[in-house]
Amino acid sequence: MKPIKFSVEVKKARSLGLPIVALESTIITHGMPYPKNLETAKIVEKTVRDNGATPATIAVIKGSIHIGLESKQLETLSQVKTAEKLSRSDLVTCLAKRQTGSTTVAATMILANHVQIKVFATGGIGGAHRGSEIDFDISADLYELSKTPVNVVCAGPKAILDIPKTLEILETLGVPVITYGQNNLPGFWSKSLNIKSPSRMNSTTQIAEAFKIRQELGLSGGQLIANPIPSSKEIPWSEISKVVAQSISESQELKIKGKDVTPFLLNRIFEITNGKSLEANKALIINNARLAAKIAINLMES
Repeated sequence: MKPIKFSVEVKKARSLGLPIVALESTIITHGMPYPKNLETAKIVEKTVRDNGATPATIAVIKGSIHIGLESKQLETLSQVKTAEKLSRSDLVTCLAKRQTGSTTVAATMILANHVQIKVFATGGIGGAHRGSEIDFDISADLYELSKTPVNVVCAGPKAILDIPKTLEILETLGVPVITYGQNNLPGFWSKSLNIKSPSRMNSTTQIAEAFKIRQELGLSGGQLIANPIPSSKEIPWSEISKVVAQSISESQELKIKGKDVTPFLLNRIFEITNGKSLEANKALIINNARLAAKIAINLMES
């Protein structure tokens, strides 16, 4: 395998022992259209910096692992249309074949942990899709959370999922689900669902302490921190749930399966909401980056 390549900024942070926050690259190649994806990626990185940590956007470029991307690399990746969408199952094949790929939650966790980065900010995690009791369409993100010791800051499970089933699987796998600052679980584009969170914490110091205790006890896996989208940017669940249901129905009629399901649903939801979902998506990932930076700082201090 080729040596891991660190950006100049990340290399400096590592040498000085400064807090680093991992960022995925799938949101760049598959989550948003160009140039909105590049604009959002730059703002998210700036948000991490403004809150005292160093951003490390992770991707595979021509068979090399990149931990942190230079400005030109970020711009190039934002316009690549053939990037593989990498999870645990296909990360190594992409590396072996010297291909380019963007990292999902699972792959980002694996590579972040490999270089000792313990905090990762994303939009929303994957989980159990609706109907997964029949077709077993369950994201590798859930299993990665049970294995890999990384704090994953998100806005909750993606709204297109079967959220109660996703929570049940996380509980079975022993993954702590911590909602930041409220009792109910956030629903990605929606600030709150009518589902009580398994746990609530009101401070990043407490979240960092919980992670350290987990490691001291020798428990495998990480923590899922669900961070509600700001109220001013949310799409209420009463509104977005109908759009999600319509999009899922259309995907089933078209017999869309596997990795193609999520991109199709997100695109249809974008179309039906006249772009509101994309604006909400941008707001929540920025909000998550802000919280992740604070957790990373607390981990360094404790």
